[in-house]
Amino acid sequence: MDGYTTLHEMLASALKQAGEESGMLLGQELAIALSDSLTTSKTSYFGGLEDACFVIGVESREAYTGQFYLLFSLRDAIVMSSILLGIPPARIQEKKRLCIIESDDIDAFAEIANMINGAFNTVFQGSLPNKVHLKLLSPKKFIPEIDELSENEPLPEGDYLMFRSKLEMPDQELNYLDVLIPVGLGNQFDPPSEEPPAPPVEEEPPAPAEVGDAAVPPQAKAGEGVAPSPEEEPGSAEAGIDSVVVLEDDNDARHQMVTAAAVTGYQVVEGTLNADIKELFSGRNVRLVLIGSQDANDHELAVCIKVNAIRQNSPPPIIMSAQRWTRTAVLKALKYGAREIIIKPCSEEELVAKVRRFCKPPVQ
Repeated sequence: MDGYTTLHEMLASALKQAGEESGMLLGQELAIALSDSLTTSKTSYFGGLEDACFVIGVESREAYTGQFYLLFSLRDAIVMSSILLGIPPARIQEKKRLCIIESDDIDAFAEIANMINGAFNTVFQGSLPNKVHLKLLSPKKFIPEIDELSENEPLPEGDYLMFRSKLEMPDQELNYLDVLIPVGLGNQFDPPSEEPPAPPVEEEPPAPAEVGDAAVPPQAKAGEGVAPSPEEEPGSAEAGIDSVVVLEDDNDARHQMVTAAAVTGYQVVEGTLNADIKELFSGRNVRLVLIGSQDANDHELAVCIKVNAIRQNSPPPIIMSAQRWTRTAVLKALKYGAREIIIKPCSEEELVAKVRRFCKPPVQ
């Protein structure tokens, strides 16, 4: 499949990371390696499908809008969910052979899908900062020759970019994970390159007499002696007032965090989790970021990704607090750049101690 180099690279990275993180969740080594890509249609894809599958929609929000789809073999879903539930190997093989999937399996597989979507969010938001947020939709089961295709089920009619990856796990025979992206959405993620403009016709070089003193010196043509734009100035991303950024939706919790951050002696700027991170960072040398949330879900953890995207070369340390943490959420937070995890509610003394650890007050 020609083109879509950037999209191919993002998916390869996202799938690899999804395998690593899902493997940690399962307690097994899991590799997801992108192996092939082609263009297809809904009719062609499902016309050649022999085994039952799970179709999981992923909604792309913010600047790039649309839905794409993850398609797993139903048997692979049974194997992975059963491992997560701790079911004995012999029973797993029996369930796989008979395609037995129970409500607990669906719940467990949804947790694995959340992990995969989290990896996708990490990579896509890192590559396309402030332009995309991916929300996982409920999985649908599709069984060939039993379930009928309709205009919008299990996914809409149209042409798709199909990216196929191989699932590999020790002692298990797994199939493929297919990512189907509508061509229109694929073009948003990775716009096709524009044709270069045609050269001017019959353009004559200036006569030597017209060049004279008005000619641009060779060194100026090479860019020497020309003042760089602000974006090109080294270190401009970190220039400005030494500051601490506090992000929290709850007013009382945010006030507590602002009070703790004030001990640094730096300027403290605050906002909600939906605040414009780029605007808060503008003109400031951000030394520390405090993020407060409720459930440490993907949307809240994505704030860490935005912070790192703004300061890719030297991201500031992040302290992430939440009332409810899961093992998966902790792993994600650390992977997304959090240097310290706090369970709320916490005392102001504890918060101050964490702040001092990463952002020592300046010498007076």
